[in-house]
Amino acid sequence: MISLSVRSGLASLRETGEKLVGKRAYRVLFAAVSLPLSLSTILYFINHRYDGLQLWQLQNTPGVHQFVWLANFIPFLFLYPSTFNLLKVAAVDKLKLHLWETGIIRITRHPQMVGQVIWCLADTLWIGNTMAVSASIGLIGHHLFGVWNSDRRLAKQHAEAFEELKRRTSVIPFAAILDGRKILPKDHYKEFIRLPYLTITALTLGAYFMHPLRQAGSFELHW
Repeated sequence: MISLSVRSGLASLRETGEKLVGKRAYRVLFAAVSLPLSLSTILYFINHRYDGLQLWQLQNTPGVHQFVWLANFIPFLFLYPSTFNLLKVAAVDKLKLHLWETGIIRITRHPQMVGQVIWCLADTLWIGNTMAVSASIGLIGHHLFGVWNSDRRLAKQHAEAFEELKRRTSVIPFAAILDGRKILPKDHYKEFIRLPYLTITALTLGAYFMHPLRQAGSFELHW
């Protein structure tokens, strides 16, 4: 869990770090440190995902494979396209941040957290051992901390504008819609017919069919 600790620490120190070295330089530093750690953690998990004590075994249960595949596909629609309106993916670009509340934000204000929770629960159901449970607890805890940390920083930076956004949106999926704080337009689906969503859909399907190759490549590293 070193990777999660480093990412959380760097995220918490962002305000101080940006004052010391500048926003762009700090984002480059964040990426240079966190990306290699994340990659090594992912590869380690792939190679050791079946270590530990087996708690349940449902892989041969009818319908479980299809359910887990769908539950692994949906999170990518939360995890990655959720960031494209922030316009801050490229560390070398001038940073901009807009408080927007369309698309996936109508459903949840923190789509990356929701996507990660869905992914963790699906993989834990499929693998069913202590390794998967411990990894999921760490990842979910990391993203819940990120929710608190992100809201704290946005409230400090945007004050009343962010408080208005909080009143019209929710962290729990669909909560703001169900209690009437957010109206879901009839043509809401059009907000998802965009290149980032279509690209992620294509890449996710491609990654599924290339799963054996990714497993083989990870195994060859012997991590």
